[in-house]
Amino acid sequence: MTEMVRFHALRRKFLDTQKDLPESDATKQVMYYSLAIGHHVGVIDCLVKVLECPKDAYETWVGLLPQGEARRKMSGLLTFGEIHIDANHAGMLGKAFAQAMPGMDEPYRGWSAALMEQLAAIQQEPALYLMVQLPRRME
Repeated sequence: MTEMVRFHALRRKFLDTQKDLPESDATKQVMYYSLAIGHHVGVIDCLVKVLECPKDAYETWVGLLPQGEARRKMSGLLTFGEIHIDANHAGMLGKAFAQAMPGMDEPYRGWSAALMEQLAAIQQEPALYLMVQLPRRME
């Protein structure tokens, strides 16, 4: 059975701003902040799978990135089984994937485009994040 790498994004909200509160940047910030720190206030982060790829293909994909911090960050998954991508990483990773994409074939180019969309969303709404995991198999 092929091991799969899964990218999950914080996407769902527990507060309906259309009904409960007026739509404003401040309201959004409070809502996303509450979701991001949910384990401290009894709110559960609700993650949605946004990308999935085989582990061996992930290793090849990460190897296509230029040497540096972005490759090191993405390679951390192979060492630790999980990485967290937030606003602190979005710009750096977006730049590295944009630089590498012209030399990529499919499916790596498509995965890069999908990841870059997620990174752009994080840059627009810094409370969002991605959790990248290599699920552990029960032996």
